Amino acid sequence: MRYALYFSPPKDDPLTGAASRWLGRDAFTGEAYPAPEHETLSAEEQFDLTADPRRYGFHATIKAPFSLAATVTEKDLMAVAEEFAASTPAFEIPELVLGQLGRFFALVPGSLHQPLQDFAAKVVKSFEPFRAALSEADTNRRNPEKLSDSQRANLHRWGYPYVMEDFGFHMTLSGQVPETRAAVMKAILAERFAGFTGRPLSISGLAVFTEETRGAPFKVHSWLPLTGAKR
Repeated sequence: MRYALYFSPPKDDPLTGAASRWLGRDAFTGEAYPAPEHETLSAEEQFDLTADPRRYGFHATIKAPFSLAATVTEKDLMAVAEEFAASTPAFEIPELVLGQLGRFFALVPGSLHQPLQDFAAKVVKSFEPFRAALSEADTNRRNPEKLSDSQRANLHRWGYPYVMEDFGFHMTLSGQVPETRAAVMKAILAERFAGFTGRPLSISGLAVFTEETRGAPFKVHSWLPLTGAKR
């Protein structure tokens, strides 16, 4: 069993519904959806291009998947997660936009938002005592030789390269899209998520996701509202 601390909108939030239908699976309920078909993108191609984010469920990674340290239990983790959420104020990202990160697409902040960076760093640090050390295989899977110095240091210190100054909030909507299909994908996503971009996003909760066995779909174990969040 692996655990992860992610941001996700609440279960019944319209963005959760729209993204789950796009990806083909709802991480809260486990419900599967058929791939939508577009004039410029077949259902089969869309299904293939969303395979990776579909397994993880719609989310933004805050603390990447980890096995529990031998000295702690799930009950310990959840007790601290509940206390953390109850003592951490909800806040907003001023603007959510559609971004292209390398060859994949995601919903991202329109600009760097320091309260978001600080929140993510606080989560990483607060839950570090629960993380078992990475195996050599897991470390190698990150291709440390291709990382920057700071990313490599993060990997060894925190178990994930993209934290602290290297953190970039993103809610993934596709896998690696071929360059020849990028414009098509961008246009489809821009239309499908137009109701959510160009406006604020409420960071209203912290979600604990679980992966029962390596390679299994991630599921929402618990969604914990931050203090002051509107319900």
